[in-house]
Parts: sequence; C-alpha cells; structure tokens
Amino acid sequence: MHGKPPTPDRIDPRVSISGARVWHARTLAIALGLCSTLTVAIPASAKDAPSWVLDPVHTRVMFAVSHAGFSQALGTVSGSTGTLVFDPDDWGLTRLDATVPLERVDLGDPSWNRAVLAPRLLDVQSYPMARFTSESAFPSDDGNVHVCGQLTLHGVTRPLCMDVTVNAVKRHPMPPFRRTAGFSATAVLSRSDFGITAWPSVIGDDVTLRIEAEAVRSRVAGEPVHDEGGDSGPETDAEVEPTPEPEPGAAL
Repeated sequence: MHGKPPTPDRIDPRVSISGARVWHARTLAIALGLCSTLTVAIPASAKDAPSWVLDPVHTRVMFAVSHAGFSQALGTVSGSTGTLVFDPDDWGLTRLDATVPLERVDLGDPSWNRAVLAPRLLDVQSYPMARFTSESAFPSDDGNVHVCGQLTLHGVTRPLCMDVTVNAVKRHPMPPFRRTAGFSATAVLSRSDFGITAWPSVIGDDVTLRIEAEAVRSRVAGEPVHDEGGDSGPETDAEVEPTPEPEPGAAL
C-alpha cells in the first residue's frame, strides 16, 4: 500500500467512502492468476451452488473522485445487471458476471453529465458498458470477503479487487417473497490505468467505488427452494403472507 499520506487531489486508496479498507488494483495485480455479459467458466463443483440474478432496481454503483482538491465529486450509476453463483458456506464457488450501463452515470448536473460521458472521458458512444467478471473470492479476518477479478472499462481490462460485506441472505418481505442476498462493496481504481486521462489538474486519478447490490435467487424448474437462515417454511410464489407496507417508489 502507499506509504505517503494522500495528496489533497487524490483519494487515499486505503480508505473507502464508508471508511472500510479497500484494495488498490495495481497492488493486487500479482495476486491475480472488476457491469451484454462475459462468459464465465464455472467449475463442475460450482454447478451445485445457488444461482442468483442481480436486481437492477436495488443495485447501484457510487463513485467519488477529487475535484481539484476542493471536494470529492460524487456520482452514481443505476441499472446494473448480471448473474451470481454464490454459497455463503463456500466462497470458493463464487462467480460474478456484472454489467454497468455507463450512459446512466449521474453527477447531479446536466453539464457535468455530458462532460463525463463525452469522448475525452468515459466515451460512452464507443464504450457504453463496464463489465466485471470475478476470478476468486475468499473471506478475510475482518469478516468481509475479498472478491477479485477483471474489470473492463473504456475498452481496457485490468484486475480489480473488492472488499465485500454480506448484509443479509433471507426471504424478501415484499411480494413475491423471493430469497434475496444483499451486499455492500468498496474498491479503488486508477482512471489512468484505463486510459481515462483528461483534465488531470481538475479530476483526480484515484476513483473510489461503493457498490450496493441485491441479488434474487434463480428458480430452477422442479427444484424446491427452502428458505435457510432462520426463516421458516418453503419459498413459493403462492405462499400466503400478511399484506406488507408498500415499498418506497411503488404505486399506491
């Protein structure tokens, strides 16, 4: 990790937006052997692990980058999609393949949105998507999980590791009461590593990522899906439940 304190116009790569420790892509390149979607080779043993689908409504990427040393400019990207093979009891089976629609980048200002999407920066006309494909996942002593893989951004593929927290794996309280897994993740990347080098005196090089994601358990025909982890009874679409309060954003 970097031995010197961060300069005012760079984000400390050891600290995420949430304060959690993260891993810089360049320092982890040696350890490696990250959303349309890349094909992932899944070992035979992983076929037995549960499969999940990312919920694009409740999956969002937030990024922070220095604005000339004055503040951290914040942006978000919604609508990510992808697939996940995940068993909380065996992280070695984890496989993630996620796609992020960069045309949905939002920095809260129309002029800045246009500038970031333009050819000098993200160039979304040529590179409309970012893609992350995991290669390994292993638990750490702090209770989190390190998920490492390959991130393709701006036409360049580089290694990236994320520090992931599993928030919950349980039946969702809203209809259709599907089994859902929720995650928070942090990472840091260098935009120049991906060929995004414009405006270095205004925009910092290190970009801190915070990802909030939910994934819904995939249904396999004929397979009974039992709700583990304390919730009782099988999970079925016809299951009778009390009428819940409407979720924010839902039509009343």
